[in-house]
Amino acid sequence: MNSIKQLGFVVNGSKSGSQELVDRLAAIASELGIESRRITGFPVPQGSLKGVDACCVVGGDGTFLSAAAEATLRQIPVIGVNRGTLGFLTTYTAEEIESLFPSVLAGEFKVQGRSLLECSAHGDHLDLALNDVVIKAADSSRIIHINVFADDEFVTTYVCDGLIFATPTGSTAYTLSAGGPLMHPDSEAISLTPICPHTLSNRSIIFPSNVKLRIENAKPGQRLLVALDGQRNLNILEESSLGVSVSEKRLQIAQKLDYSHFNVVRHKLKWSGGYAGEA
Repeated sequence: MNSIKQLGFVVNGSKSGSQELVDRLAAIASELGIESRRITGFPVPQGSLKGVDACCVVGGDGTFLSAAAEATLRQIPVIGVNRGTLGFLTTYTAEEIESLFPSVLAGEFKVQGRSLLECSAHGDHLDLALNDVVIKAADSSRIIHINVFADDEFVTTYVCDGLIFATPTGSTAYTLSAGGPLMHPDSEAISLTPICPHTLSNRSIIFPSNVKLRIENAKPGQRLLVALDGQRNLNILEESSLGVSVSEKRLQIAQKLDYSHFNVVRHKLKWSGGYAGEA
């Protein structure tokens, strides 16, 4: 990649020690002749990363997700530093980043592209999601009735608490808790998982990356809420439909040179290879 001359910090100030860590990282960047600026709005405001060569996110997965759409539009790599709890998306720990930061800023990392979901209505782009697009009832906890089409072919009418459309990156998040499958991040597919379906045989479906999904409200008077990455909401009215597809753009994540997806999964999901409680 091109050398980093301008660096944008996205920091979650509510995480203990985050601001102080960014102060130290910014000082390291300055010593290397790299200018930096700090962004604190959530989600990251559109245009706030304009002109930077890379984005360093200091926080948890939620902070990382808040920067994903803007970083994708700018096509800049995201350097994730974990100050949260799980840190599935963040590459570096807070304890190691200061010693590694000079080499990271020198470009000693590999860029991994991650697919995103694009939401559209009537052919117009609405927003991007790195993890998932979730559809639920807007006004209550009632079940919803939704028709789903794949490339204009009717799939089925779902009667359930909600639907989760997930990327491979998002397959370790909400959809995993709902019984959805794990997908390798390079697979570029879409998983559709119903939440508590009324028909027990309604299970997850994996769609190819070139599919165009259309979601239609199947019940008169029903209002639907669409949540993108659990952070940005779109209200879909009774007569509206929503399109979900894999975006042509990819998020660029800065990974360690020895990055292993399965090492992360084993560690974060606590896979042991043995029975629980085994000595």
